[in-house]
Formats: sequence, C-alpha cells, structure tokens
Amino acid sequence: MRLILHIGAHRTGTTSFQSYMRRHSAELSDAGIGFWGPVRTRKGLFSGIQPTPGLGLDAARRARGRILLQLDKASKRGVQTLVISDENMMGSCRRNLRTGRLYPDVGERIARYVAAFDNRIDTVALSVRALDHFWTSAAAYGVHRGHDVPDAAQFEQIASDTRSWRDVVADVSCAAPKAAIKVLPFERFTDRADRFLSAAADCPAPRDDDPRWLNRCADARALRLCLSERGSDPDAVAQDEGRWSPFNIGQRAALRETYADDMHWLIAGANGLATLKEDADRTRAGHTLPPGSENRGHPNDIEKRRLAQPG
Repeated sequence: MRLILHIGAHRTGTTSFQSYMRRHSAELSDAGIGFWGPVRTRKGLFSGIQPTPGLGLDAARRARGRILLQLDKASKRGVQTLVISDENMMGSCRRNLRTGRLYPDVGERIARYVAAFDNRIDTVALSVRALDHFWTSAAAYGVHRGHDVPDAAQFEQIASDTRSWRDVVADVSCAAPKAAIKVLPFERFTDRADRFLSAAADCPAPRDDDPRWLNRCADARALRLCLSERGSDPDAVAQDEGRWSPFNIGQRAALRETYADDMHWLIAGANGLATLKEDADRTRAGHTLPPGSENRGHPNDIEKRRLAQPG
C-alpha cells in the first residue's frame, strides 16, 4: 500500500482538497484509493506524535501502534493508495506569525510523523504559495478567528526574514529521506483538487465537476467588521475595501523576489531534494515559434513605425 502524506501548507487550498476527497470517497474507494483527513487524524489518531504536556513518554509509541493497526485494516479492505492529508502536521499559522518565520520546526515535526508511520511514507506532497499572499492570508485567517492584528514590526520581521520555501523543502526532505518530495504550487492548482490528487499520487482522479475554493480569507471590510464586533480597533486594518494588504511596496517586492528565487530553484531541480509538479493541462510557451514570418523584429518594425515629426 502506497502512503501519500499531504502536509499542507496552510492557506494553499488544503480544505478544498479534503472536501473533494470526502465528496468523491465512493469513486476513490472503487479505484483503491483511501483517505484520512482532519476529521479522522484530529480525533485521537495522531495524539502523542508531537510532544504534548500531560502525555506520558510512551505516547508516541502508542500513536505509532494505533496508526499501524489502522494501516493494516485499510490494506485488508483493498486500499492500494492511502492519502493522509492534514496541514497541521507542518505546524500552525499562529506559530509562524508569532515567530515571524516560515514553519521553523517543520523538520522535527515531519520526522516524528514519518517514524509514526514506520518509515513507510512513499511520497510527501507540499503546496507552496507566493509569500506575500501566503502571509497575508495567514494573518487574515488569524484575525478572523480572534487573534490580534500583527503590528508593523511583525510584518517587517516577516518580510526581512531569510527563511523561505526552499528551506522548508530542505527540512522536509531531511525528515523523510526515503520519500519522494513533490512540490505543487498553489497558483497552479487553486481550485482543481482532482488534478492535485493526480499530480501528488500519480494516479487517475475522479473529475471534479463542482470545483470549490473553501475557507478563503476574509477581505478588508470583513476583517474590520470582525474587529469591531469583538470590541477591537477596526483601524488596525487600515483598508476599507478589497483584499487586505498589510505589507508596504518594498516588503511585497522582497517577498515576491524570494518566492521567485524559490521557484527558480525548484524548476532547476531543487538540488535533487524535490520535484516540482504542475498542472499538466495548463499550457506553457512552446520550444518553437508559431507559423508566420520569422523576420519581424527591430530592423523590420522600425521601417513601419510612424515617427513623430517636428512642428
């Protein structure tokens, strides 16, 4: 039985993907594909894998036993590929915002999950997203759930921090050395959970005729209303309408440049640590020019250009 660990990240369509897997459970089961999502993993199955105050030293051993027992049951039911999806395996958005760093302890966390699955993980699927949008979405999600709005100093720390998706991928690769690491850009799979499954698990996926983008972050107006309703200062979100944009121009540019560097690194092969997966149905520019004149360019165009005349 192949084990696919979909670890997130947060704010990259994980809820939409999990909804797709539940809505198509019958078709997936007929194809030999099983699914464990947060509905299952957060009801005690993963309890004890991460160090938790109040749990004994053997909590991780008991968690491993529970997981192996459930894996054995799934195998006997005929499951050939099991997808385990829970973005909290990487950590939490709240910790990211509090530290101003991108999943600072993801390596240690994923290593514990790999051990709990008896080092049987075949593939780890990780989604990445443009950093300015990722951090904005994470902050908006936190505010909407009752947390304080990060101040200007926190956003500056986030924008200036050197840790990026490249570091996260490297940490995950070290934590799961026997698994194939697949990186799927959020921008390429936003509302196509079926194509995400196909790319992550290398298997045919039921077509999603009702694609959904769930758990989207609130816009500026909704955030201001949320703050006002709980007695906080709505002016902490300065905008009145549209997508909240807490970073200034320079900070956004820095975050975008970092993400561009990450994508170049992934496209170039990620030093052999991971494979970049993209939506195969989306087209890129080809290697050859389309039919037509091959002589157009500066020498030809300049003769046809109408130049401004004096007077």
